[in-house]
Amino acid sequence: MSAMLDDVLVLDLTRALAGPHAAMMLGDLGARVIKVESPTGDDTRGWGPPFVDPEDAAETGASRESTYFLSTNRNKESITLDLKDPADQDVLAKLVARADVLMENFRVGVLDRLGFPVERLHEINPRLIVLQITGFGHDGPEANRSGFDQIAQGEGGLMSLTGLTEPTKVGVPIADLLAGMNGAYGVVSALYERERTGKGRVVHTSLLAGMVGVHAFQGTKWTVAKEVPGLAGGHHPSIAPYGMFKSATAPVQIACGSEKLWQAFAKEFGIDPAGEGFATNAERVANRDALIETIEGLLADVDAETALARLDAAGVPAGKVRSLDDVYSWEQTLSQGLLLDVEHSTLGPIQLPGSPLRFDDNAHSGGREQHVAPPTLGQHNESIRAWLDED
Repeated sequence: MSAMLDDVLVLDLTRALAGPHAAMMLGDLGARVIKVESPTGDDTRGWGPPFVDPEDAAETGASRESTYFLSTNRNKESITLDLKDPADQDVLAKLVARADVLMENFRVGVLDRLGFPVERLHEINPRLIVLQITGFGHDGPEANRSGFDQIAQGEGGLMSLTGLTEPTKVGVPIADLLAGMNGAYGVVSALYERERTGKGRVVHTSLLAGMVGVHAFQGTKWTVAKEVPGLAGGHHPSIAPYGMFKSATAPVQIACGSEKLWQAFAKEFGIDPAGEGFATNAERVANRDALIETIEGLLADVDAETALARLDAAGVPAGKVRSLDDVYSWEQTLSQGLLLDVEHSTLGPIQLPGSPLRFDDNAHSGGREQHVAPPTLGQHNESIRAWLDED
Protein backbone atom coordinates (compact mmCIF):
# COMPACT_ATOMS: atom_id res chain seq x y z
CA MET A 1 0.00 0.00 0.00
CA SER A 2 1.40 3.41 -0.98
CA ALA A 3 1.56 6.28 1.48
CA MET A 4 -0.14 9.59 0.79
CA LEU A 5 2.99 11.52 -0.24
CA ASP A 6 5.21 8.73 -1.49
CA ASP A 7 5.64 10.43 -4.88
CA VAL A 8 6.83 13.69 -3.28
CA LEU A 9 10.53 14.58 -2.94
CA VAL A 10 11.40 17.14 -0.26
CA LEU A 11 14.76 18.91 -0.01
CA ASP A 12 15.25 19.89 3.61
CA LEU A 13 17.85 22.67 3.77
CA THR A 14 16.66 23.70 7.22
CA ARG A 15 18.46 23.59 10.54
CA ALA A 16 17.53 23.50 14.22
CA LEU A 17 13.86 22.77 14.71
CA ALA A 18 11.04 24.60 12.88
CA GLY A 19 12.07 23.55 9.38
CA PRO A 20 13.22 20.04 10.27
CA HIS A 21 9.91 19.48 12.03
CA ALA A 22 7.99 20.55 8.91
CA ALA A 23 10.04 18.20 6.73
CA MET A 24 9.61 15.35 9.20
CA MET A 25 5.83 15.77 9.09
CA LEU A 26 5.90 15.25 5.32
CA GLY A 27 8.26 12.32 5.75
CA ASP A 28 5.77 10.74 8.14
CA LEU A 29 3.24 10.87 5.31
CA GLY A 30 5.54 9.01 2.97
CA ALA A 31 7.48 11.78 1.23
CA ARG A 32 11.13 11.12 0.45
CA VAL A 33 13.03 13.72 2.48
CA ILE A 34 16.65 14.48 1.66
CA LYS A 35 18.24 16.52 4.44
CA VAL A 36 20.97 18.76 3.04
CA GLU A 37 23.48 19.48 5.80
CA SER A 38 26.68 21.47 5.97
CA PRO A 39 29.81 19.35 6.42
CA THR A 40 29.62 20.11 10.16
CA GLY A 41 25.96 19.12 10.36
CA ASP A 42 22.69 20.51 11.64
CA ASP A 43 23.14 22.69 14.73
CA THR A 44 21.04 20.30 16.80
CA ARG A 45 23.57 17.50 16.35
CA GLY A 46 25.58 19.38 18.97
CA TRP A 47 22.70 20.28 21.27
CA GLY A 48 22.72 18.44 24.57
CA PRO A 49 23.11 16.80 26.95
CA PRO A 50 21.83 14.20 26.77
CA PHE A 51 23.81 12.49 24.07
CA VAL A 52 23.77 8.75 23.35
CA ASP A 53 26.95 6.84 22.52
CA PRO A 54 26.90 3.79 20.24
CA GLU A 55 27.92 0.66 22.12
CA ASP A 56 30.75 -0.03 19.67
CA ALA A 57 31.92 3.58 19.38
CA ALA A 58 35.43 2.71 20.56
CA GLU A 59 35.87 0.13 17.78
CA THR A 60 34.02 1.87 14.95
CA GLY A 61 34.63 5.52 15.75
CA ALA A 62 30.89 6.21 15.45
CA SER A 63 29.85 9.60 16.78
CA ARG A 64 27.59 10.18 19.74
CA GLU A 65 24.05 11.18 18.82
CA SER A 66 22.07 14.09 20.19
CA THR A 67 18.62 13.19 21.52
CA TYR A 68 17.55 16.66 20.38
CA PHE A 69 18.45 15.84 16.77
CA LEU A 70 16.81 12.44 17.02
CA SER A 71 13.52 14.08 18.03
CA THR A 72 12.91 15.86 14.75
CA ASN A 73 14.68 14.09 11.90
CA ARG A 74 13.11 10.67 11.42
CA ASN A 75 12.25 9.47 7.91
CA LYS A 76 15.07 11.40 6.25
CA GLU A 77 18.27 10.80 4.30
CA SER A 78 21.34 12.97 4.92
CA ILE A 79 23.73 14.40 2.36
CA THR A 80 26.47 16.89 3.23
CA LEU A 81 27.05 19.81 0.87
CA ASP A 82 29.13 22.95 1.20
CA LEU A 83 26.80 25.44 -0.49
CA LYS A 84 29.69 27.87 -1.00
CA ASP A 85 31.49 25.26 -3.12
CA PRO A 86 30.60 25.44 -6.86
CA ALA A 87 30.72 21.65 -7.22
CA ASP A 88 28.31 21.15 -4.35
CA GLN A 89 26.11 23.94 -5.71
CA ASP A 90 25.84 21.88 -8.89
CA VAL A 91 24.69 18.90 -6.82
CA LEU A 92 22.04 21.05 -5.14
CA ALA A 93 20.86 22.28 -8.56
CA LYS A 94 20.42 18.66 -9.68
CA LEU A 95 18.42 17.94 -6.54
CA VAL A 96 16.26 21.02 -7.11
CA ALA A 97 15.49 19.84 -10.65
CA ARG A 98 14.03 16.60 -9.27
CA ALA A 99 12.35 17.93 -6.15
CA ASP A 100 8.75 18.80 -5.43
CA VAL A 101 9.45 20.86 -2.31
CA LEU A 102 12.42 22.82 -1.01
CA MET A 103 12.39 24.00 2.62
CA GLU A 104 14.79 26.59 4.02
CA ASN A 105 15.02 28.64 7.20
CA PHE A 106 18.13 30.72 6.60
CA ARG A 107 18.05 34.36 7.55
CA VAL A 108 16.41 36.52 4.88
CA GLY A 109 18.66 36.81 1.83
CA VAL A 110 21.14 34.04 2.67
CA LEU A 111 19.89 31.62 0.01
CA ASP A 112 20.03 34.45 -2.55
CA ARG A 113 23.68 35.11 -1.67
CA LEU A 114 24.44 31.42 -2.08
CA GLY A 115 23.21 31.69 -5.66
CA PHE A 116 19.75 30.19 -5.26
CA PRO A 117 17.18 32.98 -5.15
CA VAL A 118 13.58 31.91 -5.67
CA GLU A 119 13.71 33.08 -9.28
CA ARG A 120 16.57 30.69 -10.06
CA LEU A 121 14.91 27.84 -8.18
CA HIS A 122 11.81 28.26 -10.35
CA GLU A 123 13.92 28.56 -13.50
CA ILE A 124 15.40 25.16 -12.67
CA ASN A 125 12.05 23.70 -11.64
CA PRO A 126 8.84 25.68 -12.28
CA ARG A 127 6.81 23.13 -10.29
CA LEU A 128 8.86 23.55 -7.12
CA ILE A 129 7.12 24.49 -3.87
CA VAL A 130 9.47 26.62 -1.75
CA LEU A 131 8.85 26.90 1.99
CA GLN A 132 10.65 29.76 3.72
CA ILE A 133 10.49 29.85 7.53
CA THR A 134 11.84 32.93 9.27
CA GLY A 135 11.87 34.23 12.80
CA PHE A 136 9.76 37.35 12.32
CA GLY A 137 8.59 37.26 8.70
CA HIS A 138 10.26 37.56 5.30
CA ASP A 139 9.63 41.32 5.10
CA GLY A 140 8.80 44.21 7.41
CA PRO A 141 11.08 46.33 9.63
CA GLU A 142 12.45 43.37 11.64
CA ALA A 143 12.69 40.75 8.92
CA ASN A 144 16.47 40.45 9.30
CA ARG A 145 16.36 39.39 12.94
CA SER A 146 17.39 35.81 13.59
CA GLY A 147 14.68 33.72 15.20
CA PHE A 148 15.04 31.36 18.13
CA ASP A 149 12.19 29.74 19.99
CA GLN A 150 12.70 31.41 23.37
CA ILE A 151 12.91 34.85 21.76
CA ALA A 152 9.78 34.22 19.71
CA GLN A 153 7.83 33.01 22.74
CA GLY A 154 8.62 36.30 24.44
CA GLU A 155 8.24 38.63 21.45
CA GLY A 156 5.10 36.81 20.30
CA GLY A 157 3.31 37.26 23.63
CA LEU A 158 3.08 33.65 24.74
CA MET A 159 5.32 34.12 27.76
CA SER A 160 3.13 37.00 28.96
CA LEU A 161 0.29 34.48 29.32
CA THR A 162 2.26 31.61 30.85
CA GLY A 163 3.37 31.18 34.45
CA LEU A 164 2.21 31.82 38.00
CA THR A 165 4.15 34.89 39.13
CA GLU A 166 6.43 35.79 36.21
CA PRO A 167 6.48 35.22 32.44
CA THR A 168 7.52 31.64 31.71
CA LYS A 169 8.38 29.81 28.53
CA VAL A 170 6.52 26.67 27.54
CA GLY A 171 8.44 23.47 28.37
CA VAL A 172 8.85 22.50 24.70
CA PRO A 173 10.00 24.76 21.82
CA ILE A 174 6.42 25.54 20.89
CA ALA A 175 7.19 28.50 18.62
CA ASP A 176 9.47 26.31 16.49
CA LEU A 177 7.04 23.41 16.47
CA LEU A 178 4.06 25.55 15.48
CA ALA A 179 6.04 27.23 12.70
CA GLY A 180 6.95 23.78 11.41
CA MET A 181 3.36 22.57 11.57
CA ASN A 182 2.14 25.70 9.78
CA GLY A 183 4.84 25.25 7.16
CA ALA A 184 3.84 21.64 6.48
CA TYR A 185 0.19 22.71 6.25
CA GLY A 186 1.11 25.41 3.74
CA VAL A 187 3.22 23.04 1.64
CA VAL A 188 0.50 20.40 1.41
CA SER A 189 -1.97 23.13 0.38
CA ALA A 190 0.43 24.33 -2.31
CA LEU A 191 0.95 20.79 -3.58
CA TYR A 192 -2.82 20.42 -3.91
CA GLU A 193 -3.03 23.72 -5.82
CA ARG A 194 -0.22 22.58 -8.12
CA GLU A 195 -2.40 19.71 -9.28
CA ARG A 196 -4.66 22.35 -10.87
CA THR A 197 -2.12 24.95 -12.01
CA GLY A 198 1.00 22.88 -12.72
CA LYS A 199 3.06 25.63 -11.09
CA GLY A 200 4.96 25.90 -7.85
CA ARG A 201 4.82 28.78 -5.44
CA VAL A 202 6.52 30.18 -2.34
CA VAL A 203 5.03 29.58 1.10
CA HIS A 204 6.07 31.93 3.91
CA THR A 205 5.61 31.43 7.62
CA SER A 206 7.48 32.46 10.76
CA LEU A 207 7.88 31.79 14.45
CA LEU A 208 6.11 35.09 15.14
CA ALA A 209 3.18 34.12 12.92
CA GLY A 210 2.86 30.82 14.74
CA MET A 211 2.69 32.58 18.09
CA VAL A 212 0.11 35.15 17.02
CA GLY A 213 -1.89 32.44 15.26
CA VAL A 214 -2.54 30.56 18.50
CA HIS A 215 -3.46 33.46 20.78
CA ALA A 216 -7.09 32.39 20.28
CA PHE A 217 -9.47 33.86 22.88
CA GLN A 218 -6.58 35.61 24.60
CA GLY A 219 -5.97 37.55 21.39
CA THR A 220 -9.57 38.62 20.93
CA LYS A 221 -9.66 39.64 24.58
CA TRP A 222 -7.41 42.47 23.43
CA THR A 223 -8.42 43.01 19.79
CA VAL A 224 -12.15 43.12 20.54
CA ALA A 225 -12.55 43.89 24.25
CA LYS A 226 -9.33 45.94 24.64
CA GLU A 227 -8.30 44.04 27.77
CA VAL A 228 -4.66 42.98 28.04
CA PRO A 229 -4.50 39.34 29.21
CA GLY A 230 -2.07 38.45 31.97
CA LEU A 231 -0.48 35.32 33.40
CA ALA A 232 -2.95 32.44 33.31
CA GLY A 233 -1.16 30.16 35.79
CA GLY A 234 -2.77 26.78 36.28
CA HIS A 235 -6.35 27.92 35.71
CA HIS A 236 -8.37 28.92 32.66
CA PRO A 237 -8.79 32.71 32.58
CA SER A 238 -12.38 32.58 31.28
CA ILE A 239 -13.88 29.40 32.76
CA ALA A 240 -14.16 28.20 36.37
CA PRO A 241 -13.59 25.72 37.80
CA TYR A 242 -11.18 24.75 35.06
CA GLY A 243 -7.64 24.07 36.20
CA MET A 244 -5.30 22.24 38.53
CA PHE A 245 -6.29 21.64 42.14
CA LYS A 246 -4.38 20.18 45.08
CA SER A 247 -5.59 16.92 46.59
CA ALA A 248 -4.18 14.94 49.51
CA THR A 249 -1.58 13.22 47.33
CA ALA A 250 -1.15 14.84 43.90
CA PRO A 251 -2.58 17.57 41.67
CA VAL A 252 -5.90 16.87 39.99
CA GLN A 253 -7.06 18.66 36.87
CA ILE A 254 -10.76 19.46 36.68
CA ALA A 255 -12.56 20.99 33.68
CA CYS A 256 -16.14 22.16 34.23
CA GLY A 257 -16.62 23.56 30.76
CA SER A 258 -20.40 24.01 31.06
CA GLU A 259 -23.02 24.78 33.67
CA LYS A 260 -24.16 21.16 33.49
CA LEU A 261 -20.68 19.97 34.41
CA TRP A 262 -20.44 22.50 37.24
CA GLN A 263 -23.71 21.24 38.67
CA ALA A 264 -22.51 17.64 38.44
CA PHE A 265 -19.28 18.55 40.19
CA ALA A 266 -21.06 20.53 42.88
CA LYS A 267 -23.49 17.69 43.54
CA GLU A 268 -20.68 15.13 43.87
CA PHE A 269 -18.76 17.24 46.40
CA GLY A 270 -21.67 18.79 48.29
CA ILE A 271 -21.45 22.37 47.02
CA ASP A 272 -24.54 24.50 46.43
CA PRO A 273 -24.20 25.16 42.67
CA ALA A 274 -26.31 28.31 42.95
CA GLY A 275 -24.60 29.53 46.06
CA GLU A 276 -23.45 33.10 46.51
CA GLY A 277 -20.64 33.96 44.12
CA PHE A 278 -20.75 30.58 42.33
CA ALA A 279 -24.11 30.63 40.49
CA THR A 280 -22.78 31.49 37.01
CA ASN A 281 -19.49 31.04 35.22
CA ALA A 282 -18.90 34.82 35.25
CA GLU A 283 -19.37 34.87 39.03
CA ARG A 284 -17.09 31.90 39.52
CA VAL A 285 -14.36 33.54 37.42
CA ALA A 286 -14.75 36.75 39.44
CA ASN A 287 -14.54 34.76 42.68
CA ARG A 288 -11.90 32.30 41.51
CA ASP A 289 -9.75 32.48 44.66
CA ALA A 290 -12.68 31.62 46.89
CA LEU A 291 -13.73 28.84 44.53
CA ILE A 292 -10.23 27.32 44.50
CA GLU A 293 -10.06 27.50 48.28
CA THR A 294 -13.44 25.78 48.56
CA ILE A 295 -12.54 22.97 46.14
CA GLU A 296 -9.08 22.36 47.57
CA GLY A 297 -10.58 22.27 51.04
CA LEU A 298 -12.92 19.50 49.91
CA LEU A 299 -10.02 17.58 48.30
CA ALA A 300 -7.59 18.03 51.19
CA ASP A 301 -8.40 14.63 52.67
CA VAL A 302 -9.03 12.86 49.34
CA ASP A 303 -6.23 11.11 47.50
CA ALA A 304 -5.86 11.86 43.80
CA GLU A 305 -6.95 8.43 42.56
CA THR A 306 -10.13 8.52 44.64
CA ALA A 307 -10.89 12.07 43.52
CA LEU A 308 -10.43 11.09 39.86
CA ALA A 309 -12.67 8.05 40.28
CA ARG A 310 -15.41 10.17 41.83
CA LEU A 311 -15.11 12.80 39.11
CA ASP A 312 -15.26 10.15 36.39
CA ALA A 313 -18.36 8.57 37.96
CA ALA A 314 -19.99 12.00 38.07
CA GLY A 315 -19.18 12.60 34.38
CA VAL A 316 -16.84 15.51 35.11
CA PRO A 317 -13.72 15.74 32.86
CA ALA A 318 -10.61 15.32 35.01
CA GLY A 319 -7.10 13.98 34.80
CA LYS A 320 -3.62 13.62 36.23
CA VAL A 321 -0.45 15.60 35.60
CA ARG A 322 1.80 12.90 34.16
CA SER A 323 5.56 12.92 33.79
CA LEU A 324 6.85 11.88 30.38
CA ASP A 325 8.00 8.45 31.52
CA ASP A 326 4.46 7.87 32.76
CA VAL A 327 2.97 9.14 29.48
CA TYR A 328 5.20 6.82 27.42
CA SER A 329 4.27 3.76 29.47
CA TRP A 330 0.55 4.62 29.66
CA GLU A 331 -1.61 2.02 27.96
CA GLN A 332 -3.66 4.68 26.21
CA THR A 333 -0.56 6.21 24.63
CA LEU A 334 0.62 2.81 23.45
CA SER A 335 -2.81 1.94 22.06
CA GLN A 336 -2.68 5.00 19.79
CA GLY A 337 0.60 4.06 18.15
CA LEU A 338 2.27 7.24 19.37
CA LEU A 339 5.68 5.65 19.87
CA LEU A 340 7.86 4.31 17.09
CA ASP A 341 10.45 1.53 17.29
CA VAL A 342 13.17 2.10 14.69
CA GLU A 343 16.63 0.74 13.97
CA HIS A 344 19.31 3.42 14.07
CA SER A 345 22.42 2.80 11.98
CA THR A 346 24.80 3.21 14.94
CA LEU A 347 22.62 3.14 18.06
CA GLY A 348 20.63 0.07 17.18
CA PRO A 349 16.98 -0.18 18.31
CA ILE A 350 15.61 3.11 19.66
CA GLN A 351 12.14 4.42 20.40
CA LEU A 352 10.87 7.81 19.25
CA PRO A 353 7.72 9.86 19.81
CA GLY A 354 5.78 9.33 16.59
CA SER A 355 3.34 10.98 14.22
CA PRO A 356 0.12 12.41 15.69
CA LEU A 357 -1.89 11.25 12.66
CA ARG A 358 -3.80 8.02 12.14
CA PHE A 359 -5.65 6.88 9.03
CA ASP A 360 -8.38 4.31 8.69
CA ASP A 361 -6.39 2.01 6.41
CA ASN A 362 -2.99 2.46 8.07
CA ALA A 363 -3.81 2.69 11.73
CA HIS A 364 -0.53 3.50 13.42
CA SER A 365 1.95 4.62 10.81
CA GLY A 366 0.91 8.15 9.90
CA GLY A 367 0.94 7.22 6.22
CA ARG A 368 4.11 5.11 6.23
CA GLU A 369 4.25 1.39 6.67
CA GLN A 370 7.88 1.54 7.79
CA HIS A 371 9.48 4.44 9.63
CA VAL A 372 13.21 5.14 9.38
CA ALA A 373 15.51 6.34 12.15
CA PRO A 374 17.13 9.77 11.87
CA PRO A 375 20.28 9.62 9.73
CA THR A 376 23.86 10.02 10.82
CA LEU A 377 25.68 12.96 9.26
CA GLY A 378 26.19 12.31 5.55
CA GLN A 379 24.89 8.76 5.86
CA HIS A 380 23.45 8.83 2.33
CA ASN A 381 26.14 10.83 0.52
CA GLU A 382 27.08 7.99 -1.80
CA SER A 383 23.58 6.67 -2.50
CA ILE A 384 22.13 10.10 -3.29
CA ARG A 385 25.02 11.08 -5.57
CA ALA A 386 24.75 7.74 -7.35
CA TRP A 387 21.01 8.29 -7.83
CA LEU A 388 21.64 11.75 -9.30
CA ASP A 389 24.14 10.28 -11.76
CA GLU A 390 21.79 7.53 -12.96
CA ASP A 391 20.49 9.66 -15.82
